[in-house]
Amino acid sequence: MRDHGGNIDQAQARFGGLDWIDLSTGINRCPYPLPDLPAHVWTDLPTRAAQNALMQAARHAYRTDSLGVALAGAQAAIQMIPHLLTAGHAKVLAPTYNEHAACLRAAGWQVTEVDEIGALAGADLAIVVNPNNPDGRHHDPKRLRALSQQVGCLVVDESFADAVPDLSLAAHACDRLIVLRSFGKFWGLAGLRLGFAFAGPERVAGLAEMAGPWPVSGPALEMGRIALTDAAWHDQTCTRLRADVARLDTLAQRAGWALVGGTALFRTYATPDAARAQSTLARAQIWSRIFPYSPHWLRLGLPGNTAEWARLAAAIPGKT
Repeated sequence: MRDHGGNIDQAQARFGGLDWIDLSTGINRCPYPLPDLPAHVWTDLPTRAAQNALMQAARHAYRTDSLGVALAGAQAAIQMIPHLLTAGHAKVLAPTYNEHAACLRAAGWQVTEVDEIGALAGADLAIVVNPNNPDGRHHDPKRLRALSQQVGCLVVDESFADAVPDLSLAAHACDRLIVLRSFGKFWGLAGLRLGFAFAGPERVAGLAEMAGPWPVSGPALEMGRIALTDAAWHDQTCTRLRADVARLDTLAQRAGWALVGGTALFRTYATPDAARAQSTLARAQIWSRIFPYSPHWLRLGLPGNTAEWARLAAAIPGKT
């Protein structure tokens, strides 16, 4: 099985209890407020006009005039892209979100995971997550644009870029540079399953063909359109997240955990024993993320309210 956060059912089965705080993902726990949606978005097939309205909102929010397609999450694009191109040699800047390499291998690609961005050159397909998950590495957009000329096709996954818009390459998307955006993480509505891929006409047409006529549900089209046009909520959330990550870093320092890196929605810490730290938090019914490739890394999302912050503060051990 592929290792992911969000596996709260496994935490419940292992440790018991029902009142869990799931900090194992980078999903905003202060979500965009749900409005009353018109009945037709639930009862009617999604229209082309609704899809176009969502894409117009997305292009404005992501500061791009590039062609794009709305999909059932960035994950849908990650699963489609290996079939969009002729299988060859792919290179993935790692460690990172493991679905990229897994989906490529499942589609018959030869996959090499590298730890330096310069090592991606020469690949038929290169994958960079920017900002990276789980270590939060940022990559200079100019460097990535140059890299796109050194590979057959470059995919830049910007699922955690909402709070750092100047990192985005969405405005430069083309057939050699595919940019992915996630809606559910920053807006805290991951259950909608909504994301976007921006690219040139050939790639967008290929993705749209694979996705079919109704790739996004009516409620997701409407919620996405409403949320992406709410610039005030976006800006207020960015301000709150900056304060919250500083607060979380302070709690981690109390435990003697060193910051590896992170984004506005999660932090990754180096601990003496990540499995032990996860179990300690789990006894307070707080779920975190550990990684099979590191015995030390522990990732935490941000609590969503005062009560959650208090529980986390009480559960994090003091430095020993």
